[in-house]
Amino acid sequence: MLNIAMLSRWHVHADGYANDFRRTGKVNISAVWDEDPVEGAKWAEKLGVEFIADLDELLARKDIDAVCCCTPTTMHKDVLIKAANAGKHIFSEKAMATTVEDCLAIEEAVKKNNVTFMLSLPHKSRPDVQFIKKAIDNGDFGDVTLVRVRNAHNGMSANWLPEYWYDETTAGGGAMMDLGCHGMYLLSMFLGKPKNYAAVYSAPFGRSVDENAAALIEFENGATGISETSFISYGSPYIIEVHGTKGVLISTDGDVKFRNFKTEEYQNGFISPKLPKPGPYPLDLFVDVCINGEPTPAEFGTKVGIELTRLLEETYKVNASK
Repeated sequence: MLNIAMLSRWHVHADGYANDFRRTGKVNISAVWDEDPVEGAKWAEKLGVEFIADLDELLARKDIDAVCCCTPTTMHKDVLIKAANAGKHIFSEKAMATTVEDCLAIEEAVKKNNVTFMLSLPHKSRPDVQFIKKAIDNGDFGDVTLVRVRNAHNGMSANWLPEYWYDETTAGGGAMMDLGCHGMYLLSMFLGKPKNYAAVYSAPFGRSVDENAAALIEFENGATGISETSFISYGSPYIIEVHGTKGVLISTDGDVKFRNFKTEEYQNGFISPKLPKPGPYPLDLFVDVCINGEPTPAEFGTKVGIELTRLLEETYKVNASK
């Protein structure tokens, strides 16, 4: 059994993670800490566990093996370094941090203390994403020329996101820093290292963070990556497009249409390929890795977190520079 402490309920996924940990049947939630003691005590009571107001006291506990970090994004560096230095395994909400410099400091602490560190990057496990990655690696698109990911909802315009979600001092950004992370790490997964950046991050509803955002990135392999996201988009489907010199794929909410130079031999036009099963859910993988003493899976580790933050940091910079 893995003993985990929940660090903060700030992120909207915190309740879901607590439920998922218990769903595994392999985790005991031992305690809760929160930067807001009042809210933290309420959450601990709801979970039926101990609330510990002092983070250092919690991290010193020998009966806690790991932590789940859902603090404000701008607190990640300090909290994650403390957790690593205390020898606790770490499962963290994305982004790893708001700057590459902070990510590197976290990585140093993780390596120094030989703890497991995994980011919650669940879209990597999607069947369509698994299919796309394999097809790219197999050369089924020829040379990939463009990948576009659109992941958007109306959480702001429909008023179902919490008001504090738009405070840059805690969130570190807006739509791209949160929802847009998924598109950004998929671009890295598919296309490799970035080279040049452009971005338009706007706030038509007048918030202090980006509400509607699009990033355009040139990668070293010559491909273009586009990540689109929004907090003010009604009914927007989840779209992944991959275009290449010998193939094309369009996934709309997981419904995949694909054609390339091989499929044209027996069908003129798009086919609906058989998709693989979903990959391991990062939270489940984290639990098993910690219990079994296995190495951190690279696809969810610090290197991936650093590259995600690189895309975020650079595109926020170029948007600010106009």
